[in-house]
Amino acid sequence: MLLLGIDVGTSSIKVSVVDAQKQQTIVSVSYPETESEIISKQAGWAEQSPGMWWEHVQQAIIKANATQKYNSKEIGAIGISYQMHGLVAVDKSGEVLRDSIIWCDSRAVEIGNKAFDEIGPSCCLQHLLNSPGNFTASKLAWVKQNEPELYAKIDKIMLPGDYIALKFTGNATTSISSLSEGVFWDFVKNELSEEVFNYYGFSKSLIPEIKDVFSDHGQLSSVVADSLSLTAGIPVTYKAGDQPNNALSLNVLEAGEVAATAGTSGVIYGVSDELTFDPLSRINTFAHVNYTQTQKRLGVLLCINGTGILNRWMKNSTGNPSYQQMNDAASTVSVGSNGLFVLPFGNGAERMLENKIAGAHIQNLDLNIHNTAHLYRAAQEGIAFAFRYGLDIMRENKMSPAIIRAGKANMFLSNVFTESFVNTLNIPVELYNCDGSVGAALGAGIGAGVYATAKEAFTQFNSLAKVEPGKDVQQYDELYHQWKELLLKTL
Repeated sequence: MLLLGIDVGTSSIKVSVVDAQKQQTIVSVSYPETESEIISKQAGWAEQSPGMWWEHVQQAIIKANATQKYNSKEIGAIGISYQMHGLVAVDKSGEVLRDSIIWCDSRAVEIGNKAFDEIGPSCCLQHLLNSPGNFTASKLAWVKQNEPELYAKIDKIMLPGDYIALKFTGNATTSISSLSEGVFWDFVKNELSEEVFNYYGFSKSLIPEIKDVFSDHGQLSSVVADSLSLTAGIPVTYKAGDQPNNALSLNVLEAGEVAATAGTSGVIYGVSDELTFDPLSRINTFAHVNYTQTQKRLGVLLCINGTGILNRWMKNSTGNPSYQQMNDAASTVSVGSNGLFVLPFGNGAERMLENKIAGAHIQNLDLNIHNTAHLYRAAQEGIAFAFRYGLDIMRENKMSPAIIRAGKANMFLSNVFTESFVNTLNIPVELYNCDGSVGAALGAGIGAGVYATAKEAFTQFNSLAKVEPGKDVQQYDELYHQWKELLLKTL
């Protein structure tokens, strides 16, 4: 049996086809070749078209099929990973009513902060495990306040992966994990939050049918199946946000295990078996993919919006060298980038900075000393320093990893970044050959019952390398404290 995994990212769609029995990836592709646009009509706003996602998903599957490395009719289940927190609103016919307000959009910060104060910090933190902040519920409240005629037409709201599943199957479903990342879920009462729905004036009828992450979310329609050379009736058996899914793809499922990713945004994601929260909501807690009401598995998430997007900005702004050329140039510069520092916070409000919009900054630029190689290295070091700042917050909240697992992808393809990350955090990193679309495919296998347990899906799971902290730990620590002082002055 073959499994189809789809990762709906901000920059592109990734698709993988996995042999379920061998747990081996047959093919992985991305679409489009260039990174997808983020629509920003005003400073701090960020939107994307759900129609664009769906078109790119179809093109990615067609591209994978064109490799002729497998028989597409042997695909037996579909799994979907998606960028978290995005708001998709559809009418009764399932048509999208507006572009999605995505994860890095900052327009709802004040709405969420007001809700936090008026619902009550104690209630929010104990029941929601988060401030409503800038999450999906607050984004929906913004639409209700500012686009009332459009809001009146909404039949269902969903997250990006829910929408793609709707297009595949015609069924609208969601999960506790998805609802918790939108800050709609009451963990104490194990139900939709009365406080959030009453405060914002939402009807619970806006929420699709709630199902387990690993379950049948609908069957592939014959029209879509014919257009994509798939078999009608195969089920979508897994849907999860990109960070819980990244943790799954790294076999991070039990309390104390920790994953990291450094794509457009950067994340450290640790699993806890306690209903834990940060008093300032600088880090956030959501239901993990294997959360149940009897077995609590929570994902404690640190998110840095300005990560790979800074690296992309550097690429675009310096003549579009390849990322490998940038990494090679950065490696010619010594640790510390000759005194050049970069604050990477240029992609909206940063939760770990209490939802402040700090902006990206390049500091100590000397026109007689620094060149593009210094910029590349300082940017990657600045991202590593941001991870350290966030990890220290996680440590305050009793999340102290002894080792971190990461896919050898995105920023972790750079030796400079990987070494900066490991030495700044002073924690070893195990690197794996995996990505979100492969994780989504294995998730589909779990949901379809191909694997008896989630752990069974990873019997062939082996690390590529383990990177240990080295002789530069003290130097990176000193540089980090200089960088942190600069950040605090900026804030």
